[in-house]
Amino acid sequence: MSAAGTRLFRADRALPPDVTAELDRLVSRIRSCRICRDTPEGKILPHEPRPVVVASTSARILIAGQAPGTKVHLSGRPFTDASGDRLRDWLGVSDQEFYDPALFAIAPMGFCFPGQDAKGGDLPPRKECAASWRAPLVAAMPQIELVLAIGLYAQAWHMGKMTSASLTDTVRNWKAIHAVSQAPKVLPLPHPSWRNSGWLKKNPWFEMELLPFLRAEIRAGIGRVGSKAMP
Repeated sequence: MSAAGTRLFRADRALPPDVTAELDRLVSRIRSCRICRDTPEGKILPHEPRPVVVASTSARILIAGQAPGTKVHLSGRPFTDASGDRLRDWLGVSDQEFYDPALFAIAPMGFCFPGQDAKGGDLPPRKECAASWRAPLVAAMPQIELVLAIGLYAQAWHMGKMTSASLTDTVRNWKAIHAVSQAPKVLPLPHPSWRNSGWLKKNPWFEMELLPFLRAEIRAGIGRVGSKAMP
């Protein structure tokens, strides 16, 4: 499951108040985090941190992305860019559904925009972020049933040895990964960046096979929100 060995379990009733309060306190600490500015591992973050995270005590689906880009850094809202448009299309959900914390938790591997390299590409997620916050955040949402692991960094953390040498091989193996992963189930996805349009053309099985399954899983997860009895 994760590098930290975290395992989640299905909830068969609403989370108790102490769990809700614990998650609220944790999110408050995450949003005030300044580790990569004040005590960074390596180079200091080149701008003021702005952690972006959507936690939930009811959502059955966790979207585990990479890190916010420039537009998300400015908006403070996850996936407010072209990648978000494509991701919502992949999931088959409206903007209203996507941004409803009762339906989706959204937690990238790095909560802050990491800056850009010399070529203008986004840098990898900061290492400090997952090391400090990911295991407790995932553990504080025990009702999660499905993790959408978007990109190499999320796949490495949430899938461990189930990852392959390349992202293509990992995503191509999605059926086996979903079948063998313990609760919560995991589905590996490529990044929805428009830079990956060429990848999608070379791998038509993604849209023909994986996306219909993904959309069915999303609808099922949304439908179970608020249910007292889990199947």
